[in-house]
Amino acid sequence: MDNHIKAPISREDAKSLHAGDYVYLTGVIYTARDAAHKRMKETLDRGEELPFDIKGNMIYYMGPSPAREGRPIGSAGPTTSSRMDKYTPLLLDMGMGGMIGKGKRSKEVIEAIVRNESVYFAAVGGAGALLSKCIKSSEVIAYEDLETEAIRRLEVENFPVVVVIDSEGNNLYETAIQHYRED
Repeated sequence: MDNHIKAPISREDAKSLHAGDYVYLTGVIYTARDAAHKRMKETLDRGEELPFDIKGNMIYYMGPSPAREGRPIGSAGPTTSSRMDKYTPLLLDMGMGGMIGKGKRSKEVIEAIVRNESVYFAAVGGAGALLSKCIKSSEVIAYEDLETEAIRRLEVENFPVVVVIDSEGNNLYETAIQHYRED
């Protein structure tokens, strides 16, 4: 089933999605990878505010390449999500609406997704050039010194993702394997 969802994502929209659903995101999402997540945790540990309001927002685990002439961003493919797992439960508990990446998540992240009625999406790895065509603007908003790992604010239109882990904890990576074995 195809769904068109506005970003930031509402809790109601997150709860309406099911593992395996195809979704097209339109709106604002943020990028952050390992170094940015570490910096965000340090910021919170000092009692300071994050550089953007985490409530309802989604983080795309992406490391962009330099923009080609006339484009807001270069290739924009997902990176392995598990590298952010030690930071993710805290961000979900603070109200993060969802994440976009690739690969499996830890038990602690899955529990936090369920506890917070959030969602984990996968973007297709290896399709970064195609995904970049859905990005209408890109602006570094924090940690510019991290270069490709800086936090960016992206405006996206019909950005294609698949629900991997839904708000009830259903996990496409597990159900797809089970379904394959049954056929």
